[in-house]
Amino acid sequence: MPDLYELTGEEAPERPVVIAVLDGWVDAGMAARTALGALVETISFQPYAVFDDEDLIDLRARRPQLRIVDGVSESLSFERPVMQVGRDRLGSGIALLSGPEPDFRWRRFAASVLEIAQQMDARMLIGLGGFPAGAPHTRPVRLAATASSPQLAQLVGYVDGTIEVPAGVQAALERAFTTGGIPAVGLWARVPHYVSAMPFPPASLALLDGIAAVSGLVIDSDVLKEAAEAARRKVDELIEQSPEHSAMVRQLETNVDVLEGLPSLNDRDVPSGDEIAAELERYLRGDQERPEE
Repeated sequence: MPDLYELTGEEAPERPVVIAVLDGWVDAGMAARTALGALVETISFQPYAVFDDEDLIDLRARRPQLRIVDGVSESLSFERPVMQVGRDRLGSGIALLSGPEPDFRWRRFAASVLEIAQQMDARMLIGLGGFPAGAPHTRPVRLAATASSPQLAQLVGYVDGTIEVPAGVQAALERAFTTGGIPAVGLWARVPHYVSAMPFPPASLALLDGIAAVSGLVIDSDVLKEAAEAARRKVDELIEQSPEHSAMVRQLETNVDVLEGLPSLNDRDVPSGDEIAAELERYLRGDQERPEE
């Protein structure tokens, strides 16, 4: 559906992995956004396809940026989805889809992205995100998957149980790619719920490592390691100031030990898979309590 996008003439890499990071949906701890920044910082990307903002974006909700210099209107910048292409340091292709999540025409947008991916002979779609979870910041961030096959889901890990939740456009992309015969997986960082409203680089680091593990791409995650350690130290300092919060973190550590089969509390002290799934469902529906301003 080329009416929704325009190709720039840039050459496509051979059999790229499509990585989708679109603003506007669940991204606890700014996990996906920070991972996107690290990708752009470490890999050289060039625009390959630019999508039509007037067909996809509500410009009254996401107003363009006007640049004014000494009272003169110099430029007007419209935010729009863009697919860029690049290569990792071994030459493997990457097609990076970023920008605002479309407000309109999701099915046509997903079909257009699939069309571009098929023209490139893309081998996989990977979407990124993060959600609040009952996990302590003192442990490695684990990922959960939404995937086109049980094998892909098991490779990453997933939230047990069946839930029905509002979806982002990433879900539409996953469904379109699955129907089109291209494997698709969403990587979701389990961000400690008490830091979900602030940037949490350890979650972004986990997403970059997840991309490498699932796709075989060589991703430079060193750019985030120092930030991840600094973030954990900062949270440690904040938690130590409150006995109540320290007790909460110890309880979460204990719960994780039980879920991973290590000796700890009785099973009755640990939320069941259904309870965890229900909590995730409440979050995605927007029923969670909002932090006070």
